[in-house]
Amino acid sequence: MASSSRNNKKYDVFVSFRGEDTRDNFSSHLYSALSRQNIQTFIDDQLNRGDEISESLVNAIEASAISVIVFSEGYASSRWCLDELVKILECKKEYAQIVIPVFYRVDPSDVRNQTGSFGNSFSKLEERFKENSKKLQTWRNALKEAATLSGFPSQNIRLESKLINEIANHILKRLVDQVFRPNDNKNQLVGVESRVEEIESLLGAQSKDVYALGIWGIGGIGKATIARATFDKISSDFEGSCFLENVREESQKPGGLACLRQKLLSNLLKDKNVSLDIGLNFRRLSRMKVLIVFDDVTCFSQLESIIGSLDCLTPVSRIIITTRNKQVLRNWGVRKIYEMEALEYHHALELFSRHAFKQSHPDVGYEKFSSKVMKYAQGVPLALKVLGCFLYEREKEVWESAINKLQRILHPSILEVLKISYDSLDDKEKNIFLDVACFFQGENVNLVMKFHDASGFYPEIGISILVDKSLIAIGSYNQIRMHDLLQELGREIVRQESINPGNRSRLWHHEDIYEVLTYNTSLPSNLSAEKLVLLEVPGSSIEQLWDGVKHYSKLNQIIHVACKKLIAKTPNPTLMPHLNKLVILILRGSKSLKSLPAEIFNLECLTELDLSDCSKLKRLPEILSGNMSCLFLRGTAIEELPSSIELLHRLGYLDLSDCKRLKSLPSSLYKLKSLGVLDLRGCSNLQRLPECLGQLSSPILLNLAKTNIERIPKSIIQLFVLGYLLLNYMSFDQSNNFNLKGHCTAGIVNDALRIQHIGHLLAVRWKEMLEKGDFSMDKGHILLPGNEIPKWFKFQSVGSFITWEMPPDFFNNSRVQGIVFSAILAFSDRHVDCGRWFSFSFELKVKTTKDCGPLDTRLFQSRVNYVESYHLHLGYYMFCEEDFNGFWKCNCIPEAVHFNVFPPLECQCCGVKKCGIHLLHTPDSTNSM
Repeated sequence: MASSSRNNKKYDVFVSFRGEDTRDNFSSHLYSALSRQNIQTFIDDQLNRGDEISESLVNAIEASAISVIVFSEGYASSRWCLDELVKILECKKEYAQIVIPVFYRVDPSDVRNQTGSFGNSFSKLEERFKENSKKLQTWRNALKEAATLSGFPSQNIRLESKLINEIANHILKRLVDQVFRPNDNKNQLVGVESRVEEIESLLGAQSKDVYALGIWGIGGIGKATIARATFDKISSDFEGSCFLENVREESQKPGGLACLRQKLLSNLLKDKNVSLDIGLNFRRLSRMKVLIVFDDVTCFSQLESIIGSLDCLTPVSRIIITTRNKQVLRNWGVRKIYEMEALEYHHALELFSRHAFKQSHPDVGYEKFSSKVMKYAQGVPLALKVLGCFLYEREKEVWESAINKLQRILHPSILEVLKISYDSLDDKEKNIFLDVACFFQGENVNLVMKFHDASGFYPEIGISILVDKSLIAIGSYNQIRMHDLLQELGREIVRQESINPGNRSRLWHHEDIYEVLTYNTSLPSNLSAEKLVLLEVPGSSIEQLWDGVKHYSKLNQIIHVACKKLIAKTPNPTLMPHLNKLVILILRGSKSLKSLPAEIFNLECLTELDLSDCSKLKRLPEILSGNMSCLFLRGTAIEELPSSIELLHRLGYLDLSDCKRLKSLPSSLYKLKSLGVLDLRGCSNLQRLPECLGQLSSPILLNLAKTNIERIPKSIIQLFVLGYLLLNYMSFDQSNNFNLKGHCTAGIVNDALRIQHIGHLLAVRWKEMLEKGDFSMDKGHILLPGNEIPKWFKFQSVGSFITWEMPPDFFNNSRVQGIVFSAILAFSDRHVDCGRWFSFSFELKVKTTKDCGPLDTRLFQSRVNYVESYHLHLGYYMFCEEDFNGFWKCNCIPEAVHFNVFPPLECQCCGVKKCGIHLLHTPDSTNSM
C-alpha cells in the first residue's frame, strides 16, 4: 500500500449519492451537519451529468480523507454513481482512504447481492451494459465490497436527524483519531497517552452537577498539550465543543473577554453569527451536552466574565481548566484536580531527541551531553523542546559550551514562560520565592516560616500562595521543594538586579561571595544590615566573618555560614551575643573545628545547626536550653551525646550518620518528644540501642543501615506509630527480639511515605496487628526481601492474576472488612541501576448481575523504587462504606484480582512473579473464608 498523503488533503469528506433520491433531503442535511462541525466537505450539486465522471470529480475523491457513500434505492441505476464507487474503493486501497457506507432505506444485504428494490435498479443498468460484462462485474464487486464495510443502516435509527448527527459525530472522531492527530502531533505527544486515559477516566465520573476538572502545574509542564489531546479525543462525543486557548493572554487585550465569550458561544452553538442576546444563547446551551476547555486561566474573574457559572450547562457537560493557580479552581468549586508531573526519564529523552536529532534517541557520541540536558530540564516538556531545537545540528563543542552556560543562565525562552507566575506575585511573595530559590531549597518549612515571619513577610499566606501557584511544594518530611528550573529562574532574577554582585539583594555562588568579601573588607560597605537576608561564605575564616558581624549590631536577619575550609579551631564565646538573631548556622565541612561554646545552644532563634563532616569535632557541650529543631552531626568524630540533649524539646531531626566513633546513645533520648528522624546509618561502632527508645511518642524514621547493632528492643517493633524503619543484617532469635546478622533491610510505612525494605518477621507481626484491627489508615504497604508468598495467604497463584470463587453475599457480609495482598517482585540490574520508581497497583475484578458497566476497581496504587533481587510487596486495603454501597448496588461478586507494574517491563524475568490474597474479617469473626 502506498503511503497516504493525508496532510495535503484538500477535503475532509467526499459524499457520493444519487441526486434524484437524496439531493434535496438526506444528503443536503448531512452536508449541513458536517459543515456545522467545520468539516470541509465536497458534494456534487450538478443536475446534469455526462457518460463519464469528470476529471475534477476524480481529483475531488483523491483529495478527500474520507468518502461517504449514500446507498439509496436508485443508487445502482446510475453509471455515474457506480464509477464514483469504484474510484473510492481504489483510493481506499491506494491511499488508505476511510470509506463509510450509509444504507438509506435499503438493506445492506440487498446492496451486497443486488437483490430487492436495490437489485431492480441495478437490473435496469445491466440492460444498458449487457455487452460490457467486464464493466458489470467490476460494479458488482464494488457493491459487494462496499456493503461489507461497517456503516450506518437507516432502518436501525428511526429519526433521520438522529442518524445524521451520529454519522457526523462518527466522521469527526475518525478524522481526529486517524487523520489529524497521528501527523500533526508526532513531535509533541510523547508520554501523553496514559495521562489522557487518566483524565478521560476522571471526566467520566458520575455527577449530578456539571463535572469540572482542573489540570494544574508549573508553566511549561504540558498542561495545554494534555488538555488539547484529551479534547481532540473526546470532543466528538459532545453536541458542542470549544477549546479556548491562552485565556490569560487574550483577556489582557482590549475587549478580550468579550471576544472570548463570543468565540465560546459561536463554537458551541455552531453559529458564526451568534445572537448578541446573551441570555438566549445560554438558554440554548442549557439544552446541549458540551465540552469546554479553558486554557491558562489565571484568575476567577476571567471564567466569571466568559461563562458566568456552571449552572447554565447540563449535568452531562464537561469542563477542563488548565491553570498554574490552584486557588482559581477552588473559587470555581472544582473538586477534582489533576496535578501535572514531569515526564519520566525515557519519555523526556525521547521528546528531547525528536527535536535535537529528529529521531527518538540521541545520536552516537551525544549520549552524555543528552544526559546532562535531562538533568537540567528535569522532565519539563517546554525546556526539552526549547533546548532540543536550540542544539539541533550544532557541533559537540557548542553543546558543551551551551550546557555549561545553562548552569548559570536560564535560556530566555524558558525564562519568559516561567516568569509569568513570578510576575503575578506581590512584593512579599516575590521575596519569599527568591529566598527559597537562593537559599531554602530542601529546608524545613517551619524554619522558613519562622525566618520570614521575623522579616514581616506573612509567610503563612505567602507560602500557601506559592504552593497554589505550583512555584514550590511541601515534601513528605515537611521540606520545601522547588523545581530546578524555577530555582534557576529565581537566581536569574537576582542576577539581573546588578552586574555587580555586591549590589544584589542575595549572594549564594562562591565566586560572587569571594569577590564581595575580598574586595569589600569582609562585608561590603554598601550592603546595609537591614537588607542582609542570607550570606554563604565558603572557604573563609570564622573570626573574619564574626568580626564583621560585631560592626552590625542591628543585624536581625539570618547568617548562613557555609565554611568548608574553616580556619578557626574554636569560635570565640564572646561573639555569641552578636548572633542573637541567628536562625541557621552551617559549619559543614569545617575540618579544623574541634569544639563549640555551650552558648551556641542558648541562641534563642537558632533552629538549625549543621556540623556535618566536621571530622575533628569529638564532643558537644552540655546543653542548658535551646530551640533547636534540626541537628546535623554526620561524619563527625563524636563518641557519645550529652544526656542533656533531652533539653532540646523541639528537636525533630537528629542526623548521626557515618559517626564511626559513636559507641552509645543516652537513655534520655526517649524524652525528645518531637523527634521524627533518627539517622544512625553507617555508625559501625554502635552495638546497641537504649531499651526505652520505644517510648518515643511521635512517628519516627529510624535508619540503622550498616550499623553493628546486634539486637533491637521489642518495644520498637511494637510501636505502631513507627513511620519508617530501615534495618540492616537482620534475623530473629527465640527471645522475640530482632537479631541483626544476615543481610536485609526493613521498613514500615503509611501510604504517604516511600519505603525501601523490610524483614519477614516484621510482616508477620504486621499481619497480627491488622487482624486485631490495630491500624490507623485505610491502606498501607511494606516491601521485604524474599521470594515466597507467606503461607497464611489462602489464595495464591504464579504470575500476576488470581481467580477465586466467593458467595453471592460477599459484599453484604459485614464480617469481610478488607483484603491483604502480596506479590513477589523481581527486577534486573538494569532497572536497579537506573534508580527509577515504578507504579505498583492491585485491582479487584468483579462480576455483576446488573448492567452497571465495567466495575474493575483499582483498590491500591503506590510508587516504589526498583530494588535488588526478589522482594515481597505486602499491603492491605480496608473497604469503606462507599465500596460496600457500590458493590451491593450492582450485586457484585469478586472473581479475580490483578497486579500491575507500570511502566510495563519488557523483560520476562522482571515484574510480578507470584501473588496472594488474604481476607480480613472483623476481630470477633471466626469466618475462615
